[in-house]
Amino acid sequence: MPEYRAHFDFDIRFANGGGMSGTGFRLDLPSAGATEDEIARLLVTHLGLALVDEVELRGLRIVEEPHRGSRGIPPVPAPEASRETRIVDLSHPIRAGLVTYPGLPAPTITPHLTREDSRARYAPGTEFAMDVIHMIGNTGTYLDSPFHRYADGRDLAGLDLSTLVGLRAEVFHLEDSWDASRRGIRSTTLADRDVRGAAVLLHTGWDRWFGRPEYGHGAPFLTGEAAQWLIDAGAVLVGIDSVNIDDADPSTGSGGGERPAHSLLLGAGVHVVEHLTNLGALPPRGARFTAAPPAVEGFGTFPVRAFAELPA
Repeated sequence: MPEYRAHFDFDIRFANGGGMSGTGFRLDLPSAGATEDEIARLLVTHLGLALVDEVELRGLRIVEEPHRGSRGIPPVPAPEASRETRIVDLSHPIRAGLVTYPGLPAPTITPHLTREDSRARYAPGTEFAMDVIHMIGNTGTYLDSPFHRYADGRDLAGLDLSTLVGLRAEVFHLEDSWDASRRGIRSTTLADRDVRGAAVLLHTGWDRWFGRPEYGHGAPFLTGEAAQWLIDAGAVLVGIDSVNIDDADPSTGSGGGERPAHSLLLGAGVHVVEHLTNLGALPPRGARFTAAPPAVEGFGTFPVRAFAELPA
């Protein structure tokens, strides 16, 4: 189903005095037929305003555009166990030679038992292939457990599956809201959502560079103060489709050894999933997110098959 948004400037006057204005504002709409009065009411709801006397919209345009999560628009209902669902794959495939994070080793895949050799071990017409993969845990789309950052944190085997499977997803579509001079995602960008118990997924569009040299430079990231806000707001997991949830760009002053988002989130037991992809296929609300790694003891990071469930 197509989705629509309104583009406009506005002036708001309050019944008890004062006012506010905005330019280049964009707002999700329930349909293309929303009237100017309906859009004005949605604007007031989205901004959480009270005692509004008058709303004036200027340069109003209604365009077909994916929703970004404006308040006041009913969310897509979450899938139920008895209903058919559609699965959206959010993981990068792993292959031999794949460069996930610049500077880290790429995986190698070698045969342990070839199909040809197996024929001598089994009955006629029966054959198997058994292969060995050698890779760092930070390969493809992967999850960081607290043990990745803290020696006394939970390793992959110690994670509670209820914090990894079927999580309510709050997707923030940010690919058109930042530029090279302002790469850090701040709490003010996230503060209009209820994220308690949710997987917060940050769609920056940076996955378009995955596997290319551009992926490691100038990437968007989550600021430390935004990480602390998500912790205080009760998020269970935070995922991003970028090279790192922190600023890891070696060419910037803040891209050195500090990792405030990792330190804060993992210290609070909030899982981190990096190198997601295809987040643009998800609505702002209404999906269920899963990213479960194997239960490896004494290991902090491992690839996941991350996916979202949506009503069919």
